[in-house]
Parts: sequence; structure tokens; C-alpha cells
Amino acid sequence: MNLSFKQMLDLPPVWFAGCLVLAWAQTWILPSFPSLEISGWSFVAVGVAFMVLAFRAFQQARTTVIPHQVPSRLITHGVFRHSRNPIYFADVMILVGASLIMGSWLGLLLVPVLVRILTKRFIEPEEVRLKEKFSANYEAWASRTRRWV
Repeated sequence: MNLSFKQMLDLPPVWFAGCLVLAWAQTWILPSFPSLEISGWSFVAVGVAFMVLAFRAFQQARTTVIPHQVPSRLITHGVFRHSRNPIYFADVMILVGASLIMGSWLGLLLVPVLVRILTKRFIEPEEVRLKEKFSANYEAWASRTRRWV
């Protein structure tokens, strides 16, 4: 599936990167708080681990990781046993961690904004597609697995 330029701009990594850039820019323009590097790197490490494990699961299942596409398989094992959206969870964890490392209060304020954007623009439509395609299997998995963690 070829994505239009507008569709490429409306992807989770673009929203995530936008939040990171705003968090970074705030530290150059406005006062920031002292860096909390150990805590920050811990959040980043958790985020990266979730992301790597999720991408590996997508590769093993040979299904799409691209939002707005219908996956060929429902992944319910591995990191997907703990979160229905481990990549989005990873984005949020990395934003928290990077904000702590940079001392960016704006980055921390953007966390609920990013969660809302990911939920409304990507997660809710994905859930509809998964429910339509995988019906009872999706319902069973969704009933025992939290949306985030």
C-alpha cells in the first residue's frame, strides 16, 4: 500500500518525533528542571525493549506494523500478552525518559497529549479493524490484555 504525503505525516512516529522536538526546543528557549538521567534512561530502556520485542513479533508473524492497514494475523504472544499496544507504550516511555534526561517540563506535559493522539487517531480505529477481522479471538485477547500496560 502506497501512502500519500498526508498519510505519511499522520503516523505515530511523526507525532512522537514532534513531541520530542518540542520537548528539546523548550529546554533551549525556556527554563528547564535539572536532568534526571538515571530515571530517564530507565524509561528509555523500557521503551526500547518494548519496541524491539513488538517489532520482532510483527516480523515473526509476517504482518503489517503500519497503522491504518489491516493486519493478516492477530499477535497475542510475547510482549502482546502485556499490552495490546506495546509500540505506542514504547513511544510514551521514551518521551517520558527523554524529557527527564533533558529536564523538559514541556515534554512531560506532552505525555498525556501524545497518549490522547495515539488513542484517538490510531488505537481506536485499529481496534475496530481487529474486531472486524478477528472477532472472537480479538474479543478474548482484548478482555485479558490491557490497552496500554
